[in-house]
Amino acid sequence: MIPFNKHTLVGSEQQYVIDSINNCSISGDGIFTKRCQLWFENRFNCNKTFLTTSCTHALEMCALLLNIQDGDEVIMPSYTFVSTANAFVLRGAKIVFVDIRTDTMNIDETKIESAITKRTKVIVPVHYAGVACEMDTIMQIAKKYNLFVVEDAAQAINSFYKGKALGTIGHLGTISFHETKNYTSAGEGGLLIINDKNFIENAEIIREKGTNRKQFLKGKVDKYSWINVGSSYLLNDVSAAYLWGQLINSEKIDKNRLNRWLLYFNGLKILEQKNFIQLPKIPRDCKHNAHIFYIKVKNLEVKLDLLRYLKEKGVEATFHYVPLHSSVAGMKFGCFSGQDEHTTIESDRLLRLPIYYNINKSDVLYVINTLISYFFNKDKNEFRTK
Repeated sequence: MIPFNKHTLVGSEQQYVIDSINNCSISGDGIFTKRCQLWFENRFNCNKTFLTTSCTHALEMCALLLNIQDGDEVIMPSYTFVSTANAFVLRGAKIVFVDIRTDTMNIDETKIESAITKRTKVIVPVHYAGVACEMDTIMQIAKKYNLFVVEDAAQAINSFYKGKALGTIGHLGTISFHETKNYTSAGEGGLLIINDKNFIENAEIIREKGTNRKQFLKGKVDKYSWINVGSSYLLNDVSAAYLWGQLINSEKIDKNRLNRWLLYFNGLKILEQKNFIQLPKIPRDCKHNAHIFYIKVKNLEVKLDLLRYLKEKGVEATFHYVPLHSSVAGMKFGCFSGQDEHTTIESDRLLRLPIYYNINKSDVLYVINTLISYFFNKDKNEFRTK
């Protein structure tokens, strides 16, 4: 069986983990946490970053920083992971779902403005598969209506839009280091990116259980105390050490994944030319990170049949999100703005193929040949997308 995913392991992680364990403290904000945060701040040219226990918690911190209240409305795509919505629902927000673009699976920026009401407070673009949303338009809309923008860049580490790192364009950004992502902090972990300096001090308080402990450690106060609502969002330093072992090998990881992504893309062009599938589209101004390789088939029926076929041939492929607006919680805590023209149809068509750091070239070629064999042995008219 060719697995759908294997967590990234370069080989240098173990030594840094041992170094962390041998330090005086392995709790949050240790030596390796500070190294990682400085690496991100320098590489992404942003004001401040904070490692967190997950991207989910980084999003929850965003909701706290923006003081989301009961009845506030938050605009986002329905085609996303549940954490994107949960973080704001926990603070009492109503989620307003907007349709997606068919080319990138990202929020359709032309549908956002019509979803804005007097209660709208935040726009949350989700950079699907590490491919950027149309951020210039989104930021212009946010400025026009005095709204905040939180980039859910969970999948988008080292992806760029017009030369700017994803997560650094909105007021706040978040990244995931879950084991399925390009880089991992030993299974779980996240990053909060702060691009508006006004949020830094409060973020330190929220992340430290609502206390001013950070100011105490800096010598700004004689003793620290409870200042505001908060929680324990600090990633332990052992996990940060594991992540550090991958950050210093980031170019190696990126090159390997992009190589395999291109192998898929070039190898499957023949199926797109025959209108059996559609391949991912990367807009001109975007530099992606090869986080996901997906194809789109004619419809859900073809996808389910293809998934069964791949499994029989020893290939573990999978679908992705079930649109949130169609879920029980989505209907309870949100609504869909306008018509669902593309979200459900496109999600039904999308199928993800195995891709991870150091996946064997021969395995990728096997998947390609298996897909070609499937489509060329089927009734061509029945399975064509056009």
